[in-house]
Amino acid sequence: MQSREDYRSSGSFAYAQDKAAPLRIELGRRYRFAASHRLHTEALSEEENARVFGKCANPYGHGHNYMLEISVSGEVDPATGMIANLGDLDSFVEREVIEAFDHHSLNEDVAAFRNVVPTTENLCIEIFKRLKNFPKVLSIREKALTRFSEDAFG
Repeated sequence: MQSREDYRSSGSFAYAQDKAAPLRIELGRRYRFAASHRLHTEALSEEENARVFGKCANPYGHGHNYMLEISVSGEVDPATGMIANLGDLDSFVEREVIEAFDHHSLNEDVAAFRNVVPTTENLCIEIFKRLKNFPKVLSIREKALTRFSEDAFG
């Protein structure tokens, strides 16, 4: 499982200005996956696609190694000492994102991109939609490790 060997944990915290307010903690995880895509839309001619998307409009597509950063935030549960069970988050991300995207063609293998251009922005939006059902997901950041970075906050 490629994503499991690349887990990284990080944490940060901030005190509330109101000393009576509970402390909120933010924890982050990183996951990696590889996927290919072609930036192309039927709404544009081949020439327009080439102008807008450049070499990314190549009919054969191209691939990226992506890094996905997910942050969860909340108050520490006094019974568990956690804001979220990170093992549960790992399993959720594996099932909802990694299995769906890793070593797949986004255009051909992921239904969400059959009629949507799989840009970095749209990939970030799709991942956020898939993760919205996990409690306390605060933000995601997806990076094509070559040069792009996009954020989504909920």
